[in-house]
Amino acid sequence: MLLCDPTVPGPERNLSRAAALAGLEGRTIGLLENGKLNAQLMLRETARLFEERHGCTVVPVWSKWNASAPAPEETLKAAADKVDFLITGLGD
Repeated sequence: MLLCDPTVPGPERNLSRAAALAGLEGRTIGLLENGKLNAQLMLRETARLFEERHGCTVVPVWSKWNASAPAPEETLKAAADKVDFLITGLGD
């Protein structure tokens, strides 16, 4: 049995958020689905609203096949190179 002390501080991480977008008009959207039954349907419908209301372009969907795990780093890097923002959701 392995016991872990939950009061021990974790490693120091240097994280930062991306700068906020100035607007949504004409932006490129990426979709990241998590393999749940309705995830693609929900994401495509959400993206359609961005297309209609803001003239956004939607690129093909990226997938991660484990809803409880983070997306692979290479998936996030590929998305970051192609889109202005990424939409993800559970689709349950």
